[in-house]
Amino acid sequence: MAAVTIIKLTGENHRDIDAVATQIKTICDNGGISLRGPIPLPTRRLVVPVRKAPDGEGSETYDHWEMRIHKRLLEMDITSGKDESALRQVARIPIPDTVSIELSMRSMN
Repeated sequence: MAAVTIIKLTGENHRDIDAVATQIKTICDNGGISLRGPIPLPTRRLVVPVRKAPDGEGSETYDHWEMRIHKRLLEMDITSGKDESALRQVARIPIPDTVSIELSMRSMN
């Protein structure tokens, strides 16, 4: 039975996300598994305006603090037992603390 594993990488540092994505890509290339991605998804910007002056006197000036959340999407096609061993290798990749990974599987009928 064929299945598709969807891997979603999110984090603040795009270099760490790209490093994990290239490790997954090399595992798929060595195992002969078809891989779609890494597909860059839109970057989410979280902006927080903070008032500079702690008291109420003076002009209202603000600092704008920004955090960017980068996302990458990868899709692996799994059809046989050797492909499942590649999925186990992907699960054993050392992932930095700045990157979160989400795995989901979908069967292809």
